[in-house]
Amino acid sequence: MVAVLVEDASFNRGGVLVLAGVTFNVAEGSALCLTGANGSGKTTVLRALSGVVQPSAGRILVAGEPVDERSPAFRRRLAALVGSVPFSLTLTAREHLIAVSSSWGSSVTDAKATADRVLSRLGLDQLAERFPHELSSGQFQLLSLATVLARPFEVLVLDEPEQRLDANRRELLARILSEERERGAVVVIATHSQSLLDQLQASEFDLGRQDGEGRQRAA
Repeated sequence: MVAVLVEDASFNRGGVLVLAGVTFNVAEGSALCLTGANGSGKTTVLRALSGVVQPSAGRILVAGEPVDERSPAFRRRLAALVGSVPFSLTLTAREHLIAVSSSWGSSVTDAKATADRVLSRLGLDQLAERFPHELSSGQFQLLSLATVLARPFEVLVLDEPEQRLDANRRELLARILSEERERGAVVVIATHSQSLLDQLQASEFDLGRQDGEGRQRAA
């Protein structure tokens, strides 16, 4: 079943066409990587998938429904990490994840268990009581990823999740995203990492073509 469909989407910036004919689909339990140079429009497409911006033409569907960030069902279905997370200066890493899980209806007990599970999964359990600003750049990136893993989702949208991660943490990232795909989630990421694309067994959508149109390639 197709879970994400982008059909002939175009995007304008300041009245100028910057992307045209963006068309791809992603089935349940599959991954797609958006590739292309910086400025090619990868983040724009991810923001559109997240409902933050709208295409000037074409359509975007998630689970057969138009993207609508005001819809509770859509917000519960899709989790996105596009841009920086506005972490509080007064909450620890664990407290942030408890707050995230609680905001999606978990009891306090369940939210604490979710926070501990996600921190352990990302190798951050020894840093649970640290404040985000006390973390290294790689640890901070993993905590940002933790904020989306601590909530429910069927579709996971990530913008260059490998940035600031060393080789070992990139392997961890690939393993976690593969696990999410294997449980049936859709994973859509923008990346410059060919190894991440290969490890995810992802199809590729190249936004780097000079004619402004991308092309999907199967895994």
